[in-house]
Amino acid sequence: MKWEIQSNKMANRHLARTIALQSLYEWDFNNQGENLKKITKRNLKEFAPDFEDADFSIAIIEGVEDKRKDIDKKIVEYAPEWPLDQITVVDRNILRMGIYELMMNEEIPPKVAINEAIELAKTFGGPASGKFVNGVLGSIYKKIEKEEKKK
Repeated sequence: MKWEIQSNKMANRHLARTIALQSLYEWDFNNQGENLKKITKRNLKEFAPDFEDADFSIAIIEGVEDKRKDIDKKIVEYAPEWPLDQITVVDRNILRMGIYELMMNEEIPPKVAINEAIELAKTFGGPASGKFVNGVLGSIYKKIEKEEKKK
C-alpha cells in the first residue's frame, strides 16, 4: 500500500512538472508577455481539471519566475558554448525547472530533480536534449557535492 501511495505521488509530481513546463514554454515562447500564473492555471484547468497537486505546478513556476535571473546565470555558466537565447525554448525551460529544484528547493532530492528534468527532456525535447540537460545539471550537482564536502 505504501508503494502505491508513493507511486501515485511520483506520477502526480511528474504531471505537475509537465504542466509547469508547458506553461513556462508558452510564457517564454511569447516573450514572457503574459502572466505566468494565469497561463498555468489555464493549463491546469484544461489538461488536469481534477488534479490534486496543482499547487506543486504553481510552486515550480513561481519559483522559476522569482529566481529566473539567478537560474539563467547558472545556465550561462554551465553551458557556456550555448548562448541562452540559442538554447531551444523547451530545453531552456527544462533547465530552469531543473536548476530551481536542484539548487533552490530543498524539498526535492537532487537526484529526483535531475532525473525528472532528464525525463522531461527525453519526452519533449530533441534527440540530444536528455544528454544536454543531464550534462548541465550533472555539472551543477558535482559542484554542489564538492562544496558540501569542503564544509
